Amino acid sequence: MNAEEFEEKFDADKEDVVDDLDLSTARRVNQEQKRINVDFPSWVVEALDREAARIGVTRQSIIKVWLVERLEADAANKALSGDAASGAR
Repeated sequence: MNAEEFEEKFDADKEDVVDDLDLSTARRVNQEQKRINVDFPSWVVEALDREAARIGVTRQSIIKVWLVERLEADAANKALSGDAASGAR
């Protein structure tokens, strides 16, 4: 199947196109996993475990979500600060 045929099939939205893809070589850009170790005081681990149990996720999941949320918020704040600084000139 060439790209045009694939695009027509996708646009028609009548069939699932996933079966036409070779997912064995697919990768998500900037999503490669890298293992790290972090040491926390026991009270932090206990608080993480309580919050993770409360919302029904693993400790690792809550750490990932919170870190990503913080990084995205910081990036958004920097972008806004940069926009404000450039608009004030």
